[in-house]
This record gives sequence, C-alpha cells and structure tokens, in this order.
Amino acid sequence: MNNKQRSKGTNMTLKKTLLASVIGAVVAGTTLLPMAASAETLRIGYSADPETLDLHEQLSGGVLRFSHMAFDPLIRWTKDFEFEPRLATEWEQVDETTMRMTLREGVTFHSGNEFTAKDVVWTIERLKESPDYRAIFEPVARAEAVDDYTVEIVTTEPYPLLLNLATYIFPMDSEFYSGETDDGSDKAEIVKAGNSFASRNVSGTGPFIVTDRRQGVRVDFERFEDYWDTESEGNVSRIVLTPIAENASRVAALLSGGVDFIDAVPPNDLERVREADDVNLVTVDGTRIIGFQMNEERVEAFQDARVRQAVDLAINQEAIADRLMRGFANPAGQMSPKGYSGHNPDLTPRYDIERAQELMAEAGYEDGFSIEMIAPNNRYVNDAQIAQAVSNMLAQINIDVDLRTMPLAQYWPEYDTRESDMAMIGWHADTEDTANFFQYLTFCIDEETGAGQYNYGSYCNEEIDALVTAADSETDLEKRNEMLREAEAMLYEDVGYITLHWQNLAYAATDGVNIEPVVNALDFPYLGDLVIDSSDD
Repeated sequence: MNNKQRSKGTNMTLKKTLLASVIGAVVAGTTLLPMAASAETLRIGYSADPETLDLHEQLSGGVLRFSHMAFDPLIRWTKDFEFEPRLATEWEQVDETTMRMTLREGVTFHSGNEFTAKDVVWTIERLKESPDYRAIFEPVARAEAVDDYTVEIVTTEPYPLLLNLATYIFPMDSEFYSGETDDGSDKAEIVKAGNSFASRNVSGTGPFIVTDRRQGVRVDFERFEDYWDTESEGNVSRIVLTPIAENASRVAALLSGGVDFIDAVPPNDLERVREADDVNLVTVDGTRIIGFQMNEERVEAFQDARVRQAVDLAINQEAIADRLMRGFANPAGQMSPKGYSGHNPDLTPRYDIERAQELMAEAGYEDGFSIEMIAPNNRYVNDAQIAQAVSNMLAQINIDVDLRTMPLAQYWPEYDTRESDMAMIGWHADTEDTANFFQYLTFCIDEETGAGQYNYGSYCNEEIDALVTAADSETDLEKRNEMLREAEAMLYEDVGYITLHWQNLAYAATDGVNIEPVVNALDFPYLGDLVIDSSDD
C-alpha cells in the first residue's frame, strides 16, 4: 500500500458535474434498468438501501455499507480481522491513554476540499454527539490536531479497543458540513429520521460519489475521479443500487440478468443459486446476533425475570436455525459468537416448554397475556418468517402476539419510539468485541452517555453494566475476557435479551463480478476494490 499517495490531476468538466451532485443529492424516481453488466456499471439488488446519507444519524448495516462507498475509515478490517491502514497510515500508543495517528496526505473530499487532521477532530466530536454513536465513543475524551497530518486521540483511561473504534471513524468534510443552510438550519445537525442537510448531502473521501437518490427506490453512484487509492484494482465506475426487499424478487432479478450482485440470498434459494448457470454464490460465517427485546416499560410481566426466562425457554432456536434458516445460522444462547472475547462455551440454547409453562404459573401468568410485536421484513435473513415462528411458539405459554412486520425504512423510526411490546433486532458488534453488544442492547438507558441506545425494552441490570464497564478499561486481555464471559453468564440467567442465532451471510453475483475478495463477515462489501472482468460481458 502506498502510504503517501498524491491526488491525480483533475478533469475540471467532470469535476464540476460531480460537485453539483455532491452539493445536493437529486431525488429522482427510477426503476430497474435492463442494461448489461460492464466494467463501468454494477447493478446491485440489496435487500435495503441506506436509510440516510448522514453517517451518524443511524447506526445500521445499510448506513455502514454506504460509509464504505462514499467515505473511508481511518482503519478498516481485513477478511482475517487484521487492521488495514486507510486514511490513517501509521499509529503508535504514546502513553496509556494517548494514541497518535499519522494521516494520509494528498487526499481530497468529493467537494474538492483537502482532507486534514481538523476533519478527523471534527468527525470525532460529532460522533460523541450522535445519539447512536456516543455510547461507543464515550471512552474517547478528546481528539487533537498536532499538525495537518497528525492527530492524537485521548481516552479517559486505558482503553484496549481504540483501534477497533477507529474502524468506525469515517472522516467527514468539516468545511462542507459547517455553517447554515438557506433556511438557517445547522448543516452539522443530526436529526433522527429527519430531513437534515447531512441526511441529503454528501462529501466524503470514498471511491464513489452519490449522483441520484430516492429513498427506497434507487441510489446512483459514480466513481470519484480523484480517489486517492490508485493502487486498488477496482474498476467499477458506476453503481446503480436498487433495494429489493422481497427475497424471491431479489433472487429472480439476479437469475434473469436484471441485476449483477445481490445480498441476503435466502436459505431456501441457496442451492438454486449455487446451481444456476453464470452465477456464483459466496457464503460467509456471520457474527451478527439475531434476537428479540421485551419492553418492560409497557408490559409489567416482562419486569419479572421468571417471565423473561419463560419466553426464552419457549423459543426453539435450533428449530428456527434448522427449518427456517435451512442450517444457514448457528443457534445461540448468548450474544458473543465463538472467537469473541466474551464467548462462554457453557451458554447454549435451552428450549423447554414444560419448564416455561411452570415459570409462567409461578409468576402468576398461567393464563398468559397479549402483546404487540414488531419486526422488519427486509433487514435480516427471513426476518418476517422468524418473527411469525416466534409468535407461534409464544402461544404455547399463552402469550398471544399481534405481529406487525414492515420495511426497514419504516421500522427504525417505529423502533426508536419504543411503542410496541416486543421487537426484533440483530446486532453486529461495532468493535468486533463482546462489550459492544452490552453497551447498546442491554445497558441501562442513559441518554447523556448514549448507553443502551438500542435497549428497546428498558432492561437494566447495574451489576452487569458495572462488570462490562470495568472490563473495558482492563488491559490484561485474559482477565478482561473472563469478566466478559461472566457478564454473558449473568445476562443468560437474567434474560435481558432473547438470543436466536448468529446469522450467516450469502451473496451472489453474475460471472465476472468478482465479489469474493470484497465481501466479509462484517457484511460491509468493499465495493471500491471490486473488479469486474470485462471479458465476461
């Protein structure tokens, strides 16, 4: 990798055209285009598109995928979970709370502004203000620009996961996002599910520029001609991303030649896709936990640990993994997958209807009760079907479920209001570490720090929180792992989150679209590096 890559010369005519698209993402309704794949155009059929263009508005897989297209992180993960330099070329631990990073020179944003340390500092400050990100950035006390290409990140105390955290720092164009809009709004404002400047306008350093976008319909990208990474062999110059929520339609679009690349190949279509002519299937063991949260604020019964345990015991994780997921998932009794710091091999699924019924009776709910449940229908593999199966299983302990499923664009705003009784959520640990699951899904909600930002049920166990917090400043990694394994065991008994399975990943693409090197367990394909073999056109 060239650590001091200089920007190329600029074709001013094209640059002006692209800059116009950067300043305002154009809203245009379009449909799937019947064009052939080429080294210039990649047609993607994802199960969902990014909910917003503001990286810090929604911490979701769709937005993180988009982040790797229009922006660059300081560091990114390789397929083997090693750290790879991107906008940061070198780093060193200066003292126990300070890390110094050397930044790549000669990088420009889509707007034409130069990338410097001030953009990193500005971005970290904004991350600390984001409702979705501030919890994982709480260990960061501040960031300081030493000079234009050196930044120091200072933590409040020793923090062993700072490099992990750096994979989520995608420097934003501080000049572009500063100031006010014509109507007097702050361009840097983060508005959840709102119509902010940052949710509609983009200036990153990434390989692709947004040229057209209509939420839920289509997003168009063009290659950024001044992209710094000239050593990348990626040759895609245009991307058309069309969200296709329905599994069968997404697979049909690929097999008929309507798109060139799809995600989330459903388990019941794996063999069909694998055996199809001119199509390649790529599968990856995943680390995303799929599960449910019970809303203790709305349902008094869920405040009783015996009822929560009964709900957990009534759900047959192995049957869901075997029958609905066709074996394309690993049943889970904890949040941490194998290989994570807190994975506890003693914690396994424990389906037991008889014991579940006994616990409901002990808690005074033998006759059960009724709840409302929500789930997305285009975010996780077979999400709507899984939610229906769970609903049927809960009927065995007399919990009557009114289930509503909806597209992701509708789901997140409803999830954020916490106005239903039970909700599905999947989580991939942002830092590839156990603590992140707790910090977002089960920590006692703290709006000031952002802890429990995705704790839909308002579950709270201060003892678990204290143990995980102590682990996060423990630099003896084996001692830290032991603390996190204990936290998983405590949560297992208290049932603060219903675990189902770790979802595996399946992608498919037409011949010549070489996706295998760019897909990963993170579920963030590095499309800037994608190579299309034009000889297969």
